Amino acid sequence: MRLTSHERVLTAFAHEEPDRVPAWCGASDEFWHKAKAELGLDDEGLLRFFGDDFRRVRAGYAGPKFALEHDNATYRTVFGIEREGLGYGQPIGHPLAGASLDAIHDYPWPDPAWACVDGVREVARAWNGEYAILGGDWSPFWHDAIDLVGMEELMTRMCVDPESVDALLGHIVDYYFAASARIFEVAGDVIDIFFFGNDLGTQRGPFVSEALYRRFVEPHLARLARLGHDFGLKVMMHCCGGVAELIPMFIDAGIDALHAVQPSCRGMDLRALKAQFGDAMVFNGAIDSHHVLINGTPESVRRATRDVLDVMKPGGGYIAGASHDTILEETPVENVIAMFETIREYGIYA
Repeated sequence: MRLTSHERVLTAFAHEEPDRVPAWCGASDEFWHKAKAELGLDDEGLLRFFGDDFRRVRAGYAGPKFALEHDNATYRTVFGIEREGLGYGQPIGHPLAGASLDAIHDYPWPDPAWACVDGVREVARAWNGEYAILGGDWSPFWHDAIDLVGMEELMTRMCVDPESVDALLGHIVDYYFAASARIFEVAGDVIDIFFFGNDLGTQRGPFVSEALYRRFVEPHLARLARLGHDFGLKVMMHCCGGVAELIPMFIDAGIDALHAVQPSCRGMDLRALKAQFGDAMVFNGAIDSHHVLINGTPESVRRATRDVLDVMKPGGGYIAGASHDTILEETPVENVIAMFETIREYGIYA
């Protein structure tokens, strides 16, 4: 029996086998514009063409309009960080570098009321329950802390001034928690999944030790996960890199799904992940966008996609897509088409 995308995704989240493996498409703006132009489709048409089982709703911005202070800045975050460069770029400065505990508390933290939830419910309802709906603030608190004090200083403070790190992360997560709560209060009954992201891994493993993760990161992940669960939502976290050592702690924190699994990173062997955590964690991604999608051919992409499905498909609990949410502009459109065609054809459960 053919399921709706909504039914298909929630069945996978229940670690049961739906009619076929759900599909996920995340891409850079540059790739998205290129694919629409090549295929002559609009945004919704491209999502349907690829077979994406998800749709996403976002709050708007209703806060003050801040002028950019640096000519080369591309945008300003709600925490007052101006950034430059390609994509999300890099912070131009670190306003809380060297700050005392009192200065951290006194910093002009953003108001959660800046998250404008007008229309969020209407957008979600417009899909008539056909798709799995993602919602909530992106909440990249780890990245924001790095922006505010710098990576080296953040790592040092964890060891020599832990109270200041607690204050820094606490204020950041306070904002994200309240902003997402605003979204869920008006639209939680038409949202299925709280989706947020923090990249806690590198190609070679986690940024911090398991002990530092437990001390400084897990409490905030758990707080956000509880928020989603309190509104009856599943919780999916985007986290790049080799984070196999952290997956048991993600599970302890209440994270239901991990996006986007990167098999090219240390420790992210798909068979091991499926065997050890497949009953407790939904895995999203795993089709290599680092090498296969960019450098392969449609036929090699089909082979690689089938190989991943052979491992990850059994028993449900898997969402198929690229191993990073941002499919890059240099990725051939025909390779992405080959991936999604294979998911549809080979991802069917008998």
